[in-house]
Amino acid sequence: MASVTPSTARSRRNQEPSLNLPLDKISFIILKAREYDVKESDTDPDEGSNAIDDGQTDVLTDSPDDPVREELLGAIRSLNEDERMRLVALAWLGRGTYSKDEWRDAIATARSEHSRRTAEYLLSLPLLGDYLEDGLAMFDEGIVDDSDTREDLDGEDESLDGMRDKPARQ
Repeated sequence: MASVTPSTARSRRNQEPSLNLPLDKISFIILKAREYDVKESDTDPDEGSNAIDDGQTDVLTDSPDDPVREELLGAIRSLNEDERMRLVALAWLGRGTYSKDEWRDAIATARSEHSRRTAEYLLSLPLLGDYLEDGLAMFDEGIVDDSDTREDLDGEDESLDGMRDKPARQ
């Protein structure tokens, strides 16, 4: 049986925090959270017109049986309990509630406060996708959308709007 000496315990505490989350699943959750974040409440519940006539705007309406919501809930629920707690802590890091140095405290708080109905709690955060991505950035991780083939993105992954093609102002 190995014993833990004070110096061993101290070095463990000083180790860099570890994310320990599957990046492929987190990337999927971030993308779905962004899709879900743009949804809004039903502004015209008595509408009876054709969806094509409305420009397909109903896909941006939040409803209890929304497929994006269901996919997002399913993806979060598919994580094991430790991963769900780390996901909550990651959102808190991205939101600025905790710093990376407080990672273990954030996980412990998530475990004590949100071990039940974790997915519903996370969906209640209005900028969940942004919070998770900002949290990942604190661990020097990020997501890449393979379908995005644009070039010349700035550091915020926002298009430079053809800045190179425009003449410089004199």
